[in-house]
Order: sequence, then structure tokens, then C-alpha cells
Amino acid sequence: MAAKERKGSGPGKVGEDSEQYGCGVGSAVTAAINRGFVVGREVLVGSIPGIVVGYNIANFGQFVGNAYPLVVRTALGVTKCGMDEVSLA
Repeated sequence: MAAKERKGSGPGKVGEDSEQYGCGVGSAVTAAINRGFVVGREVLVGSIPGIVVGYNIANFGQFVGNAYPLVVRTALGVTKCGMDEVSLA
């Protein structure tokens, strides 16, 4: 039995024009690295201390990587952050 071809849009679907949304993710992550936000680096999210644990490479959804390129672990949990929301500790 062959798999059905899925058409339309819905949760988990990536449209044909998704390339335009992901074009800034790589440059946003590169900019974050160049500004010193590397994995393992201690940062402040507002006044809450945290550690950069990764980079957000999502190109669809509510928190896309070009706006929120950093993944930071704090005592309150893991969050995706923009570079304007964090500072180097």
C-alpha cells in the first residue's frame, strides 16, 4: 500500500514557500555566535541567569529562529530568546 500524498495546510505542514521564512535563520544564528552567545556561555535573560544550550533553527511556528535564535536554560526552564532579550553575564 502506497502512502497518500498530503495536500493543503495544517499542523506540521511546510508550504512550498517555506524557503522565504527560513532564509534569515542561519544569519541570525551566525550573528548570535559572533556576538559571543556560544553554547555554554552564561547569560542573563532580563535579571534571570541562564546558560546558552543551543540555537533555534525553526523556520515556521510562533517562535522562528530568525527572531529567537538562542535556546537558554534558566532555573525557570528552557526558553527561546532574541538577542535583544539577553545579555552576557
